[in-house]
Amino acid sequence: MGVRYSSISSELFIRNRASLGKLMNESSVLVLHSHDLMPRNGDCFFPFRQDSDFFYLTGIDQEESVLILVPDAENENDREVLFIKETNEHIQIWEGHKYSKEEAVVVSGIKNVKMLRDLESFLERVLKDTTNLYFNKNENELATVVVPSRNDRFVSTLKLENKSHVFKSIAPLLKGLRVIKSEEEINLIRKGCAITKSAFDRVLTFVKPGVFEYEIEAEVTHEFICKKANAHAYSPIVASGKNACVLHYIDNNEQCKDGELILLDFGAEYGNYASDLSRTIPVNGVFTARQKQVYNAVLRVFKGAKADMVKGNTLKKLQSSVVKHMEKELIELGFLTAKEIKNQNPEEPVYKKYFMHGTSHFMGLDVHDVGDREKPFENGMVLTCEPGIYILEEGIGVRIENDILINGAEPIDLMGDIPIEVDEIEMLMKK
Repeated sequence: MGVRYSSISSELFIRNRASLGKLMNESSVLVLHSHDLMPRNGDCFFPFRQDSDFFYLTGIDQEESVLILVPDAENENDREVLFIKETNEHIQIWEGHKYSKEEAVVVSGIKNVKMLRDLESFLERVLKDTTNLYFNKNENELATVVVPSRNDRFVSTLKLENKSHVFKSIAPLLKGLRVIKSEEEINLIRKGCAITKSAFDRVLTFVKPGVFEYEIEAEVTHEFICKKANAHAYSPIVASGKNACVLHYIDNNEQCKDGELILLDFGAEYGNYASDLSRTIPVNGVFTARQKQVYNAVLRVFKGAKADMVKGNTLKKLQSSVVKHMEKELIELGFLTAKEIKNQNPEEPVYKKYFMHGTSHFMGLDVHDVGDREKPFENGMVLTCEPGIYILEEGIGVRIENDILINGAEPIDLMGDIPIEVDEIEMLMKK
């Protein structure tokens, strides 16, 4: 069925649908589409990546699929129905295997699987018996939507043809569900973290003066593929020297020079769940005194921030605490003074010259996952912890990042076995 990762129990998707159904209004139907195959150029397409919400509810990792939920339908067979594309000999020869009905039942746990040709007539029938129509759209606060999705196109057409239903976005309901990870989801993230560790270990023994950033990226990619990762969870950053001061540097095309640092930011995606790691290492295997000073300053902030990632805290409070700690470290490094901090414009705090991003974001099916930044942390949330210091005038950029599971008063570091101390990194690079 075109996936590398091991099979995921359908019980996960069955529970997810049941939880969502309880939140939907009475007399409602949800129509949810898979992602498009995205055109690249000519007759080529980008590698397919399933819509995260569609995968969360079905486990189906294939284009041209539609899920319909009618939780209170009188006919039990109408309560959840999956529509998939009909394959044929031509498709099998040119594109390969597609889900059969039987396979889709096993993967999703949905007993009623139909072919797409039956979608229109089925939808017409269930719309007659419902009042509310739930649709999906990308409401991630960080997203900029330029290309309309299959869901966007579908609901635009349906609104023109259907004046009687109340249209509702399902995104707020899914956002509340997806932010708390089940045991199965946490295990998938752990697997991604383990693959990421393998790639970092490989990099530590590979890096030396003269290698190119893209060669390091290739080593990471090699390890990801060998360990059955879907792909990178996001575009990897391999930033040597001053490139590390560009937060989203992804060119990865320069040579790594003796005496420089390399900021690495990459994570394996496994079973469509992300991982997200940042480490900063010396090209020649040994930190200079100055590099070590900056690195350990970031590491102290990281450890303090991680300890604060407990149930009941919030992203806003966490960032406020980190800023105070970061200001102290920046004073010790000689970049700020207490007087500058006292007299600063609150709208333009002085620390932002050296630490200009947030410390944490939600993570799950998306590397920047859905979640409410105003709500207190709850058990089962997974967030990153990633402070950094960037000194453009010295060509030094240091970021340290691990993935943290909220677990009461004792956060669980899902990357706690990945080398992080200066001595660990130097020792492993000597090998």
